[in-house]
Amino acid sequence: MNQQYTVADMTCNHCKETIETAVGGLQGVTATVVDVDAKTVTVTGDVASDVVEQAIRDAGYTPS
Repeated sequence: MNQQYTVADMTCNHCKETIETAVGGLQGVTATVVDVDAKTVTVTGDVASDVVEQAIRDAGYTPS
């Protein structure tokens, strides 16, 4: 299952790496693709969207 999130306050590769680490480490996530230019995070796997959103928030960013 794919889920996509917009993270408007993501601006650089450091942001990308931080979010990839935070979301990629969640149980049930099989892939995480972060596109800084499009400001999107695409998550593949069996994980609840609220868990992914909280991981992005905990990393210091605002998902929408």
